[in-house]
Amino acid sequence: MAKALKVTLVQSIIGMSPTQEATVKALGLRHIRQTVEHDDTPTIRGMIAAVPFCLKVETASAGEPSGAGKPTRAAAGSRSKK
Repeated sequence: MAKALKVTLVQSIIGMSPTQEATVKALGLRHIRQTVEHDDTPTIRGMIAAVPFCLKVETASAGEPSGAGKPTRAAAGSRSKK
């Protein structure tokens, strides 16, 4: 199974050079704490290496859905409305 990377933007792109900002946007990241998944390729690794100070990178298997292992909102804290 091919490996995938979960890439999360953890720092604002305000104040970055235009090329760094373009790299973050090309990764598909627009907002802080937004997470996207990419295949683990040299191209993506190079983009991550260009702006490592503002990203958090985790390894995940490509066949795994994004929310695997996490409880759904309803299951996490189902509250009864009174």
